[in-house]
Amino acid sequence: MENKHTQAILKNLHIAPRKVRLVASTLKGMHVQDALSQLDIISSRSTGPLSKLIRSSIANAKEEQMNVDKLIINSIRVDSGARLKRTLPRSRGRATLIEKKMSHITVRLVESDDVKHPVFVVPEIQKKVKEFKEKQARKEKPERKSSDKLLKKEKKGFAQKVFRRKSI
Repeated sequence: MENKHTQAILKNLHIAPRKVRLVASTLKGMHVQDALSQLDIISSRSTGPLSKLIRSSIANAKEEQMNVDKLIINSIRVDSGARLKRTLPRSRGRATLIEKKMSHITVRLVESDDVKHPVFVVPEIQKKVKEFKEKQARKEKPERKSSDKLLKKEKKGFAQKVFRRKSI
């Protein structure tokens, strides 16, 4: 009997593959919860998208009725994606080519029976649900007396608006 597996793919991540591989190589063979806790500790720009990708593959596993407590990261593959080519002006009218690299990441999870219990457990992120309040009837404003000076504003011309300004 084959082990059940699931995977998730992230394409066109705007981080160089070499930098993503540094973080991804530490996660191979780990329990999913341990990997997520490791990503919380590591300070790298690629940890956010990697943890989001692992959470996505966990959601895929739940859809396939796999046991989430037995999931292990079987493989993380980081491939190079497209490159954006830019130029940087240099001296004497020359230009240097700058390549902005992208990564494609594939995470494959496997359900395994011989799994150690995770050392750290990361709680699931719960989405905030807005509660809609019933629209309250607006309170009517009391009527003002017609003799109020506030209601009787005379319309002034453009010249009076200009000349009432304070000069410095």
